[in-house]
Amino acid sequence: MPDSHEAANTRPSRSRIPRPRRSRTAAICAFVLVAVAGLVLAVACGGTPDGGDRDGAQRADGSTRPPAKPSPRRVWDRSPASLAAVGDSITRGFDACSLLADCTRVSWATGTAHDVDSLARRLLSDPKGKSWNYAVSGAVVADLPQQMRKAAAKEPDMVTVMSGANDACRPTVEQMTGVADFRADFRESLRALRSASPSTQVYVSSVPDLKRLWQQGRTNPIGQRVWGLGICQSMLRDPQSMDAADKQRRQQVHDRVVAYNTVLEQECAKDLRCRYDNGAVFDYRFTPAELSSWDWFHPSKEGQRSLAELAYEEITERRPTG
Repeated sequence: MPDSHEAANTRPSRSRIPRPRRSRTAAICAFVLVAVAGLVLAVACGGTPDGGDRDGAQRADGSTRPPAKPSPRRVWDRSPASLAAVGDSITRGFDACSLLADCTRVSWATGTAHDVDSLARRLLSDPKGKSWNYAVSGAVVADLPQQMRKAAAKEPDMVTVMSGANDACRPTVEQMTGVADFRADFRESLRALRSASPSTQVYVSSVPDLKRLWQQGRTNPIGQRVWGLGICQSMLRDPQSMDAADKQRRQQVHDRVVAYNTVLEQECAKDLRCRYDNGAVFDYRFTPAELSSWDWFHPSKEGQRSLAELAYEEITERRPTG
């Protein structure tokens, strides 16, 4: 019988499970190789490890910035069902029917006369019941906010604007409305409309070329006498004079009208429901027959019809932006 020491030495030992040292090491090495290969491939293709390009710009798919919002599109309905007009004596049909009097039935915007075929008659199924004229003879752009509030109360589909001639037609050049004030007043008129009638569309006519009107009427004896009564003296005073000072005065008025039209275009562009006429009225060459036989300055019935046609073409035109 073996002694105790020998018995202890002959006791069966537990089998040990070998640790997978080599397999784990191989996996780690494989991972490192793949990662390094990926970095090399990214750099070779012009990228950077953090997903950017060579200049460090982050790729779109890895960016944390929110996607850019699409620019809002302009909204324009070429077939409004109701219309209001604001502005000055041109929209009131001043001197178109009789001397020194309004004649709204021949207004280019809201008139009812068949021979004028106003914008309201061309666009609306009910021109008498669904059009309103809030223009005022002698009004300047500073009067537009109040007119807009009256128009907005009707919640029309469209408001037409023709204003600015009286801001340039002052007794003297120095009294013409400043461009900054003109901008502020027009901007306020749009705010007045939007606060009460956000969905109303606005059609803005450019200010007529007053210098061209002077050129048309300066040789007419009747026009000369009527102009001498005080009409638009900044432009029409001494209509026959070609002195340097008078030529400079007329050019100053012309330049101011151009500046006004730039303001109208810029401010209208900020409103998604506003359309400017792209200078259609300013560029239009009125003929003698299209000027009032009473003052040779305001549009006659024929001139009012031409304004209505210009406006209709611009309002119904399909433009890429609306």
